[in-house]
Amino acid sequence: MVNATKKLHKIFHNDGSLWGKGYLVNEVEEGYWVWFRKDGSKLRSGTFLHGKQTGKWTTYDRRGNVFKITDLSGKKSRSTSKK
Repeated sequence: MVNATKKLHKIFHNDGSLWGKGYLVNEVEEGYWVWFRKDGSKLRSGTFLHGKQTGKWTTYDRRGNVFKITDLSGKKSRSTSKK
């Protein structure tokens, strides 16, 4: 990308707690992003490529344990639960 502007971006819940953070390149999600619940526990993490979710996305339970992994690499997404 020529003259791409990459900056850390944060999104907040209505109560002011951090909801998500990651990078924007020219105002589009790019690279690793992480999302949080209002209590601060990690909810989900994964990678964006040109504004679209790609690769493996991990969903966590409130204790931070992996709950499921969703693979968005192919044409159809697949989820694997860790129950």
